[in-house]
Amino acid sequence: MQDTTAILVTHLVKQYGDFLAVDDISLTVNAGETLALLGHNGAGKSSLIKILLGIVPATSGEISMLGTVLKNEKQHRKINLGYLPENISLYEKLTGKEVLEYFASLKGVAKNQVVKVLEEFGLGQVQNKPVRTYSKGMKQRLGFAQAILSEPDILLLDEPTVGLDPQASLFMYQKIAELKRQGCAIVVCTHELAVVEGNIDRAFIMANGKKLASGRLEELRQAADLKVHFTGDDILDAIAHDDFLSRLATNNQLWVHQVDKPRIIKYLTSHSGVYNFSIEEPDLSDIYHHFMNLHQHKAA
Repeated sequence: MQDTTAILVTHLVKQYGDFLAVDDISLTVNAGETLALLGHNGAGKSSLIKILLGIVPATSGEISMLGTVLKNEKQHRKINLGYLPENISLYEKLTGKEVLEYFASLKGVAKNQVVKVLEEFGLGQVQNKPVRTYSKGMKQRLGFAQAILSEPDILLLDEPTVGLDPQASLFMYQKIAELKRQGCAIVVCTHELAVVEGNIDRAFIMANGKKLASGRLEELRQAADLKVHFTGDDILDAIAHDDFLSRLATNNQLWVHQVDKPRIIKYLTSHSGVYNFSIEEPDLSDIYHHFMNLHQHKAA
């Protein structure tokens, strides 16, 4: 599928009185792509999401969705957009089926789609029970079900797996992957870095309303220049018998900069005859904390 820009944010600013919540943010999300929106509490993520939803207006800047520049609430309503808030509030006295039927009527979705989605989300057996009897995971699944009920072109998720067990989180991201294959553009706002890491295409890191970094995981590793760790018994043996490797090593551990990784791999295989080793890359948490620490150091 050819990349199409689903969301285009250009020089977005949101100010509440003297407080600058979003400070000159520009980003893109393509159709069939998942972007993780990362940052500390108060970084500006929620304000950005609210602006994308059309709930609050931007102070300045521009938002375009599916090729349309959105200037008012009426234009926002024409976008087929799904949203799951962090703390979803459902109608506790209604049954799960009644809740989805209500959202279906708001979104212009046929009622037979409600039954299909309830079964798909494992809620078929409890669809006629009041939502107040549902577990946390069941309520989250129901909330997610309403978000994707209209088969949206754009999906915004705020902490979709918070408080869920691993199986429920797996289900969520399997469904997200399915929506991606159908061309949906997805923005996931989350603090669960280990969970989201294998399920995203790019990450956008914010602090104090500003962009710190964005890109694919490999691009962020290169930008951060965090070291990679070569491990394995053959590596330890090579360090002990190779002057060049021993000079690189620290406490018999071989850590090298990203830029040096190809050279070290070539050296190990062609010069030292070492083929049995593993390379531990910095994960999303390492990358996130690197840019956060850098930001805090600059601000100090």
